[in-house]
Amino acid sequence: MTVLVFALVIVAALGVFTAVQTRRIEARYPPTGTRVEVAGGWVHVLERAPRGEPQGAVLMIHGASGNAADLDVALAGRLSEAGFRVLSVDRPGHGWSARAGGRRGASPVLQAEAIVRAAQSLGVEEAIVVGHSLGCVTSLAMALEAPGFVRALVLLAPVSHPWPGGVAWYYTAGADPLFGPPLRRLLTLPVGMAEMPGAVRGVFAPNPAPPDFIDATRLPLVLRPLHFRANCEDVAHAEAAVAALSPRYGAIRAPTEIVTGDSDSVVYAHIHSAGCAGDIPGARLTTLEGVGHSPHHVAPERMVEIILAAERRASERETERA
Repeated sequence: MTVLVFALVIVAALGVFTAVQTRRIEARYPPTGTRVEVAGGWVHVLERAPRGEPQGAVLMIHGASGNAADLDVALAGRLSEAGFRVLSVDRPGHGWSARAGGRRGASPVLQAEAIVRAAQSLGVEEAIVVGHSLGCVTSLAMALEAPGFVRALVLLAPVSHPWPGGVAWYYTAGADPLFGPPLRRLLTLPVGMAEMPGAVRGVFAPNPAPPDFIDATRLPLVLRPLHFRANCEDVAHAEAAVAALSPRYGAIRAPTEIVTGDSDSVVYAHIHSAGCAGDIPGARLTTLEGVGHSPHHVAPERMVEIILAAERRASERETERA
């Protein structure tokens, strides 16, 4: 009886801790962009106006366990100075974007559709689409399903093809209808807060992470129960998604730039980056020496150069068609 009471007290304490910390996280990192209504919910968009000679629009799509601030912090200011209108989006279910469609919301095709509609509502009819890591699956789906919107495609450390080994157990557990709720509502926040600094170091290795990375990119938002569920569903669904999409990559006609670090220990560059370079007609692969999974933070100026190169290629294609 004493053991049961003790266990119930622990469960109650963890539940209260999660509820309190969720409110604190949301108060510390409130929405700072525009919530754009789309079918079934809304997409949260951070926007930067062009400050240089106008170049068009760039739409940036973050990877797993993140939100719009990741790419925005690293690249948006620089791209704005280069003349781009920059939209950084929270993928549906992440940051401050709503998850529509229940478990079906993990579909990168549905996410791409919602993001395109949000951008169009803001007056953007075409954009250079920049994706990072798992966000590249949504970016690739967008290039296939909305080719008129994707002016050019820039894939940073992409996930794109089936890979051996599956995903970490906690993603599968967090997405599970039975085991997921107690994991997310009792353990994710206390364990996630303790493990986050080490996880960030692992993602950046062998490069040092920016000292303010966790706070600047609002990373704790992912630990909220509903948003951790969306993150787990996206990761758990990713291999099936790329198995369905990757045979179609040969149909992509947008000028495509791929960037990978030769020291990326998070994704298999020889499967994903090299796979995209081989499958997408005219795709160009840039490999950065000594760079891990976050090239946009480690080499942001080089990323801007590559995005500008993608814009030049898109303009040249327009000229050839004229």
